[in-house]
Amino acid sequence: MTMPQQTTEQSEIWKKRRRLFETSLNPFPEYRILRESDPLSYDEERKWWEVYRYQDVQCIINDYATFSSERLLKDQDFRRQVDEQEEFAPSILNLDPPRHRKLRSLITQAFTPRAVAQMTPRITTIVHEQLDTVASTGHMDVIENLSYPLPVIVIAEMLGIPSEQRAQFKRWSDDVLSPDEEKPRQTLKEMNNYFRPVIAERRVAPGDDLISALVAAEVDGEKLTEPELLSFCVILLIAGNITTTNLIGNAILCFDDHPQVMDELRADPSLMPSAVEEVLRYLSPVQRLVRVAAVDTLIGDKQIKEGQIVVPCLGSANRDETQFPDPDVFDIRRTPNRHLAFGHSIHFCIGAPLARLETKIALEVMLQRFTDIQRVRDIPLETVSGFLGVKSLPITFREK
Repeated sequence: MTMPQQTTEQSEIWKKRRRLFETSLNPFPEYRILRESDPLSYDEERKWWEVYRYQDVQCIINDYATFSSERLLKDQDFRRQVDEQEEFAPSILNLDPPRHRKLRSLITQAFTPRAVAQMTPRITTIVHEQLDTVASTGHMDVIENLSYPLPVIVIAEMLGIPSEQRAQFKRWSDDVLSPDEEKPRQTLKEMNNYFRPVIAERRVAPGDDLISALVAAEVDGEKLTEPELLSFCVILLIAGNITTTNLIGNAILCFDDHPQVMDELRADPSLMPSAVEEVLRYLSPVQRLVRVAAVDTLIGDKQIKEGQIVVPCLGSANRDETQFPDPDVFDIRRTPNRHLAFGHSIHFCIGAPLARLETKIALEVMLQRFTDIQRVRDIPLETVSGFLGVKSLPITFREK
């Protein structure tokens, strides 16, 4: 298979880009340059295509027949690992139709806007409980004290497992995203060892929780296998908290850079949903997805060969000036706002309604209870691995 060749200079440029994309909270100027000059770029070292324009990104994530999620695992010999270890099964994130559609339908009902809206009182209570622990001190770490524990407590309660284990969940969430190849695999084994007896218990004594519902569910007249059940538990626990954790933190970063927004939201709380959407567009927690070309195809004038990896860049698409006027302006009244932060089409994030609600309530309660919210700027921000977000976000405030 013929691949584009890079010069030494081009290789150095790619190395600088990677460092920027992986460690910076502001890769957006570079994205703009790439959209204009090299919207479909081939990374010779990583052997994949990166795609930066909104139209191309949307096309890739919509066209699952051409750009497969499942094919990536097959190409990486994932099936052999499953056969050998019988512990791992592809999650719905890594499946194509028809299996994807059938498995997704099992979990979607738990995350409909109506079902999620019923959780408003409980989420509100959790936010107040978290803020009660810091309110009198005048300072907090948004990540440690709110944006991490909130979604973990919520998803743990939905799964019917003790939220007191959240320190363990936090370690798992961090380790499963480690660049060290062995650490994520070991972490998945630990999580499977944790959930396996929980699943066995629900088979004998089902409760009113997601795990019990999944144990009882059938696809084409067949129960889910244990690896499939384990996969659901893992993806719900990990994906169910990481995006929301970063979204709440990113919202505070945006508000800190635009303090007038906090006054606007206090004056008109009805603006909060559109403010959350603008945070999703402006600082998308998930910057990239991964697909594999299932057939030879064209993107623009570039030939993509079957089996090549394609990386659509959501963060760049959400700043594309052809789709968003003044894309580098943070505008909580932006409309329309057709961002791709939660993906699109069949792989649109199942947990999006819950992430939106948790973030909306967390920000509303913070603005109701606190004023003069400011980031502690003499503490440098450290980015998280694999996402656009920060590990820690100390702020000061005054309690109303």
